[in-house]
Parts: sequence; structure tokens; C-alpha cells
Amino acid sequence: MIKDRLEVLRKQKPWKDAYYYQKAETLYQMTYRFCQRFLSQHGDRTVDQMIQAARSGKQNIIEGTEDGVTSTEIQLKLLNVARSSLQELRADYMDYLESRRLTVWGNTHERYATMQMFCRKHNIVDDYRPYFERWNDEEMANIAITLCYMTDTLLNNELKRLEQEFIEQGGIKERMHSARTGYRHQQDEELQSLRNKVASQKAEIARLKELLSKHGIKDL
Repeated sequence: MIKDRLEVLRKQKPWKDAYYYQKAETLYQMTYRFCQRFLSQHGDRTVDQMIQAARSGKQNIIEGTEDGVTSTEIQLKLLNVARSSLQELRADYMDYLESRRLTVWGNTHERYATMQMFCRKHNIVDDYRPYFERWNDEEMANIAITLCYMTDTLLNNELKRLEQEFIEQGGIKERMHSARTGYRHQQDEELQSLRNKVASQKAEIARLKELLSKHGIKDL
């Protein structure tokens, strides 16, 4: 019996457990509060752009993971859309800092290593929320930029994994074909096994009849 035939529906890790989703969710909540605190709520198109980019990042991760149960192709496309949205968000934060002559914390900045360690260690929004009212705009923007970079790296790694999986297993059509083929092979094996049992039983019956005949015993 074939036990390892490919399943049609792919097993997916819950999107809430993925670090790239958790960081994307944090970015959305942080961006929403950042815009409320530091950008004009009237007539500034940047507010809508930033919030929409942050929302697109997390929503496309959710949709991509859900759709990935049946289609690796769709998951690849949507996760790539999520990456693009977060890259756009990162550019908006960079523009904010540069246009206001605030400091972008590069690797020589005195707070760079601490910021990197904090963002690497913490994923969920509840770890960041207490600071939403305490960080100034320079601090908040640099934290967001760092989270964008880290989320992009995590998503890129996931895309590479999915691409390799797609190469090895194909899409939904290939998995359906493999599942049907595996099922037919399984049925053929079980049918052949039954035929072998019947043939064996017939041979045993014939042997017993011959044995009874030698002892002068008629068939019952």
C-alpha cells in the first residue's frame, strides 16, 4: 500500500505564528500611531499611503498563507506583494527622517546595536505598544525601518523555501494528478493483493482435496 503519496492540500503553519507576520502586524499598529502623532491628519496624503502600505503588508501575508493551502503560486505572489508594500513603507519612513533632517541610525550610531537586538528579540505588537507614546519621531521611525528590513529578510527566506517546494512538488494540478495516480496505484496494489490471496486459497483447497482423496475421504 502506498502511504507517502502527495496530498492535494498543503499543510500550512498558522500565519499568526510566523515571525514575519508578527513583525508586519507590529509595523501596522506602529505606523497607525506614528501617523496620528507626527503627521497632519488633514490634507497629508502620506498618512493614507503609509497606513495602506503597512496594512497591505500584513493582509497579504494572511491571504497568501490561507490561499497557499491550495496554491503555492498564489502564496508566492501575495507574499511578494507584502514585501513590496513593506519596502514602500520603509521608503516613506526614510523620507520622513531625511526631509526633517533627523538622523538615520546606521551601524555606527550609538543606539544601533541596542535597536537591532531589541527588534530581533521582539516580534509581537504587545512588546512594542508601551513605547508608542514614549518614543519620539526619530526613535519610532528608525525602529520601524529596522522592522521593515528584518521582515523583508524573513519573507525573502520564506519565498525561497516556497520556490524550492514548488519546483519539487509543483502546483495544485500536479498535486491533484499525483494524488489521483497514487490512489489508483494503491487500488491496484490492494486488488493484486486480493487476487494473490484468492489464488493461495484455491491452491490450499486443491491440496486439501488431494490429501483427502489419498486417504479415501470424499469431499464434504
